[in-house]
Amino acid sequence: MTTGTFYEHLLSPALKAAQLSFEANQARPVRLGENAIFQFADTIVRISRPGQVKAAQREVDVARWLASAGVPAVRPLSVEQPILVEDRAVTFWELLPEHTPGTVTDVARLLRRLHSLPLPEHLELGTLDPFVRLRDRIADASGFFSTEDLNWLSCRLDHLEQAWDRLPEGQPQSVVHGDAWTGNVARCTDGTAVLLDLERCSVGPPEWDLVSTAMKTSTVTWLDQADYTRFVESYGGYDVVRWPGFTVMRDIRELRMTLYFAQHAARPSMRDQAQLRIDCLRGRRGNRPWPWTPDT
Repeated sequence: MTTGTFYEHLLSPALKAAQLSFEANQARPVRLGENAIFQFADTIVRISRPGQVKAAQREVDVARWLASAGVPAVRPLSVEQPILVEDRAVTFWELLPEHTPGTVTDVARLLRRLHSLPLPEHLELGTLDPFVRLRDRIADASGFFSTEDLNWLSCRLDHLEQAWDRLPEGQPQSVVHGDAWTGNVARCTDGTAVLLDLERCSVGPPEWDLVSTAMKTSTVTWLDQADYTRFVESYGGYDVVRWPGFTVMRDIRELRMTLYFAQHAARPSMRDQAQLRIDCLRGRRGNRPWPWTPDT
């Protein structure tokens, strides 16, 4: 069965269950990654990895909650969802108007609104897990990197898990996006900025969402200081770099960014990028900032 035929096989019963009049062979693939995303006219359909029904349900519930709170975010269709097809969750979303990636100012303003919301009593969001799938990613990298490097990555993960449990007090716990960066914000042509990719929303320290942008001025130089200053001002003046727990969260983010490439090490370009990042983390490439490419 080809990739296209496989997804048509999943889409047909899902479209029927949602009572949508599209035909599976009309699907236009948008992205085939961890989630397979297709477009039908003004509708976006997401097909999850196997075993992700709970996460898909949470994403739909969070999107509806944000809509009720007036926070601009992707909107699910008003159908019963997710729909389960062969252990994969299928969800349906309104197509965004023409847009470009958001700016760091957009990210800051949306995060400020998200973090200021009271915790929803009717949603089971769960607690933020910054280490989700990291041990699996190290295991997936076995055979592509030296045993010494793999052991170091495992020990680094052990150390950071312990450091996470000892984080100093920061801002009050809130709903966090979990993967907040300009690629997960859409800036529509009317100037509206919209949050995307809500599957990692959970309850946790707001600093986790802020570190992702802050480290782009220190771990790497993808963001100049003037843009970061605008980010801090747009969020309300709170600079996470000055928080004593910043370095721990930064180090966790760096490890996540490294292991993303390591898990795809069967591809030479990804393996080379992962090795570069491992070398940087291990001090073989000098001090930060490092020459990582911004393809994360």
